[in-house]
Amino acid sequence: MKNIINSMTGFGCQETENNSVGRVGVELRCTNHKFLEVVFHLPEGLLSLEDKLKKEIEGKIKRGRIYCAINIKGQLAQGIFVNRKLLKNYLHELNSVKKEFKINDGLSLDSLIRLPGILSLKEDKPTGPHIWEQLHPVFSQALTNLSTARQKEGRALAGLLKRRSTLLKKDLVFIKRRFTVAVNNKLKKIQAEEERLAFLKDADVAEEIDRLYFHINNFQQKITQGGAVGKELDFITQEMQREANTLAAKSFDLIISGRAIGMKSQIEKIREQVQNIE
Repeated sequence: MKNIINSMTGFGCQETENNSVGRVGVELRCTNHKFLEVVFHLPEGLLSLEDKLKKEIEGKIKRGRIYCAINIKGQLAQGIFVNRKLLKNYLHELNSVKKEFKINDGLSLDSLIRLPGILSLKEDKPTGPHIWEQLHPVFSQALTNLSTARQKEGRALAGLLKRRSTLLKKDLVFIKRRFTVAVNNKLKKIQAEEERLAFLKDADVAEEIDRLYFHINNFQQKITQGGAVGKELDFITQEMQREANTLAAKSFDLIISGRAIGMKSQIEKIREQVQNIE
């Protein structure tokens, strides 16, 4: 089975409820980047899992900037938490206000526990080594979803690039035919042999046409080959642009020059899309 083209952009997520851990959610986003870079946003206590998570990503993705966010909402334990330090600060400030403004109202316990941040239910927060078995399948599915999204966009990009490169070939066929006709018409107007030879030397664009054919064929072969070929495709499009520039500059025929300029525009559009390929 041949490799496929992957886009560098994509999104994948997965969430599940675990009886022993609670709700586990994983979100992965990928954007364009020259190399593979992973940025983690992990809950407290899971920082030790970064290496394991990164190896999982490296096994499926070769290039792109990955944003990995993991959220774990632990099971509520059978207990409550009273923030005594915050309560002490509340009492200090409230008693100060009572004294300053001569307020005689008492502070009831019911009023105090309703203050923001004072009373909460305890939550189990498992640490990295204990949660890996529960987290791993969720993370693995999110990574698979991300890979699927990248593959889907990659297939669309491959189809678009093949169509546009085929249009470039058609332009070259036209230019090659037009060049033969234009040269013959020009030579009929030149009598001196030296002038004819000088014209043929300066106007010859056969080499540029041949090179463009080669680069376009190579470009299409790389797309068919698949895999992480984004950097190679980018280099090929640079060479295509260089040859198209020379072709447009050397041509003595306005129609050929106009078609070559159109090819330059098409190649630039191709290169913009190539920037999205892994």
